[in-house]
Amino acid sequence: MAFVFSREEYDRRIAWYTQARFGMFLHWGLYAIPARGEWVRSTERISKEAYDRYFREFDPKHCDMRQWMEAARDAGMKYVVLTAKHHDGFCLFDSAYTDFKSTNTPAGRDFVREYVEAARAYGLRVGLYYSLLDWHHPDYPHRGDPNHPMRDDPGSGNEGRDFGRYLDYLHAQVRELCTNYGKLDLLWFDFSYGSLRGDAWRATELVEMVRSLQPDIVLNNRLEVSGEGFGSLAAGCPTPYHGDFVTPEQLLPPRGLVDAKGRPLVWESCVTMNNHWGYCAEDHFYKPASMLIHNLVACVSRGGNLLLNVGPDANGRFPGEARDILKDIGAWMAKNGDSIYGCGPSGLEKPEYGRITRRGDTLYYHIFENTIGPLPLFGAEKERITAIRRLADGSEVPLSANCLHSDYLELAFADLGPDPVLPDPVDTVLEVRYG
Repeated sequence: MAFVFSREEYDRRIAWYTQARFGMFLHWGLYAIPARGEWVRSTERISKEAYDRYFREFDPKHCDMRQWMEAARDAGMKYVVLTAKHHDGFCLFDSAYTDFKSTNTPAGRDFVREYVEAARAYGLRVGLYYSLLDWHHPDYPHRGDPNHPMRDDPGSGNEGRDFGRYLDYLHAQVRELCTNYGKLDLLWFDFSYGSLRGDAWRATELVEMVRSLQPDIVLNNRLEVSGEGFGSLAAGCPTPYHGDFVTPEQLLPPRGLVDAKGRPLVWESCVTMNNHWGYCAEDHFYKPASMLIHNLVACVSRGGNLLLNVGPDANGRFPGEARDILKDIGAWMAKNGDSIYGCGPSGLEKPEYGRITRRGDTLYYHIFENTIGPLPLFGAEKERITAIRRLADGSEVPLSANCLHSDYLELAFADLGPDPVLPDPVDTVLEVRYG
């Protein structure tokens, strides 16, 4: 039967996701031990035998998934995505199809199960990441593959490797994840490249299976593309394996994304706190909380989500810098989350002093930098304004009647009072209500 895209089913499926707006990405696995990032086996051309020593050592005694989920919830995040299997092929779940899994390490634990149970306990939507690449599986292409650690090794040819067998393995593991861990809210595939796109992964069959087991699940677009592509939904000709959202990586689109017919696209920018996804002991180049808050606001103002990454260390702890940043973000979100959750573009021009988000007839003016004199509420319909409040404490902000802006009668101005210093130096939010 030919695939027929249903906009009604799509809108229903994606509704929670566009309400959530803010999530946590968790990159964690054996690569936390060498602590040089999740691509370490590829970038350093580490052989299987040399990498296996981390497998024999993996025993993160301080890993407490409830603490991880508590940190996500307290930061104001609504969903979490954990790497069930990354490119190195190591599985954080008890798969029947491989011995290369956490239950066979000294830890002896099914971390996916622990994560799913903890996420549900803390009221978070459950997402799992699954890499389409696999540098451990013997049937995945070695020689000549642009990413495989053994791509240049003359002794690692592709003779005898059966990619069909690998695809059987991939599909079987995805079936396990969709069957053995209860309801999943999101599945994050990673990633397509070169000739390995779409049905090269048997993607039609894969998605049909996933949706038969998890009818309400939200899928990303990386069965078709990588971080640099938009996919078939954006092109206006959705395939059976179209993604439900677009996945720009390590950047924010300069403006909101639309499909070929000009309709808004659902998208999510995935961003690291420092410069690595997996734990890197020497990488202390962390983005400050203020910068990440501004980028979260920017995402929402352009119609997108922010998926912010944490790379726990080899002992199963969040790095100290990450913990501090999450706490600072959480303090801001606790007071200003209403300007994020369920909000989107305002349809108004971005003011120089910050951003504007919107939910229905309520505008949220995010002030990153104060203005001299009353604050112009660009785009606001002055005659419709019924109230202006500081979102953080609900206090009234009056419309300005200052004669000095009488030359700009078409603009509404907010009177922030005599103090030129903003109550919140990171982002003071004004809630502007229409009647």
